[in-house]
Amino acid sequence: MSAPLVRMSSVSKYFGSQRVLDGLDWQVAPGQVVGLLGRNGAGKSTLLECMLGLRELDGGSIALFGEESATLSELARARIGYVPQKADLFDWLTPDQMLDYFKAMYPRWNAAKVEGLLSRWGFGPDMRARQIKRMSGGEQQRLAIIRALAHDPDLLILDEPVSALDPVGRREFLRELVDDVIERGTTVVFSTHILTDLERVAFDLAFLKDGRIALQGQTDALLEGARRILVPATMEPGRKLEGEVRRLRDGAMVSMIVQGQDAGLDQLVREPGVRVEKLSLEDLFIEITREGAAK
Repeated sequence: MSAPLVRMSSVSKYFGSQRVLDGLDWQVAPGQVVGLLGRNGAGKSTLLECMLGLRELDGGSIALFGEESATLSELARARIGYVPQKADLFDWLTPDQMLDYFKAMYPRWNAAKVEGLLSRWGFGPDMRARQIKRMSGGEQQRLAIIRALAHDPDLLILDEPVSALDPVGRREFLRELVDDVIERGTTVVFSTHILTDLERVAFDLAFLKDGRIALQGQTDALLEGARRILVPATMEPGRKLEGEVRRLRDGAMVSMIVQGQDAGLDQLVREPGVRVEKLSLEDLFIEITREGAAK
């Protein structure tokens, strides 16, 4: 079994007295495509910035390609593509000028891919001669994505990469991600609030809550095992079931959110008066990340 490409151990990060990451442990294997989920303010962007060495840790360690993220070699950095939540382009340049600048930094720059993406994504001669600051938010985000994909990275970090794109732009980006990036075996960590996009491309999901990864697993397996069990209060199990995420008592009924199998649960669901509901990804996201959910 190959070593993790990303290894995070006991990672802590504070902003003043606010704890954002709390002794977080997480690993991402080579070739894994992970959707990172969490509520607004959960720390997803902070986690990705710490992963890339863009923020100093208050505790723990992070390694990429076996190197400490804070002191990555130039060779390791050249293997990473990153699309931040807000495009950080040199907006006084034109697209061609900006891409030429970055081309000199990456030995694996794929000029044919860049030309193909510029053509397919609407960057004609007039657009390529225009200053980036005069482009729309969606156009700037497309350009940021092109820059991140241009050198065929081994690790691609995407922080809300489609937030400024319209539905057509999102579909084109996801097609590119599936047909080229994922097909090539690139490791991808993809943070987005658009859950339908994650269902299309993410083979694994990781839920960030209270500064830690609360749940991680293969997308299909997580959704297959995710259920809401409604039980009369008189039949409530006296112990926490394996895979139980949350339990809420509401009068005469108890609602239990479970993810996985448990021998006691299999017996419980066969009892009269017990109702079982499958959960969608949106349902599971709400239940895992809500206040009071089991840690």
